[in-house]
Amino acid sequence: QVQLVESGGGLVQAGGSLRLSCAASTRTFSNYVMGWFRQAPGKEREFVGRINWGGGVTAYADSVKGRFTISRDNAKNTVYLQMNSLKPEDTAVYYCGASRILSDSPSSYIYWGQGTQVTVSS
Repeated sequence: QVQLVESGGGLVQAGGSLRLSCAASTRTFSNYVMGWFRQAPGKEREFVGRINWGGGVTAYADSVKGRFTISRDNAKNTVYLQMNSLKPEDTAVYYCGASRILSDSPSSYIYWGQGTQVTVSS
């Protein structure tokens, strides 16, 4: 069982930045692909980005490409989501997930955090 705990959410003005963190309670953190997803009220959970096991390969949704950056520190069992140039449409609950395979689909992620709220005001 892997527990994931997100932190770093909050209220920010449009154009601002936030960095989310997701800490994992496992000795085998490097065995997992880590993904970030978000869910706005009334909408399905959507892919934001992911990072491979070693951290050398990332992928992003078109809506955040060039603004968001994912990184990981396997020594600290933590994955990060740096969000710059935030827009009101980025407002959502952000979740990190852990998967054994490279995937953009939420169904491929077997462990999830509780989520952290990000609100971007215009």
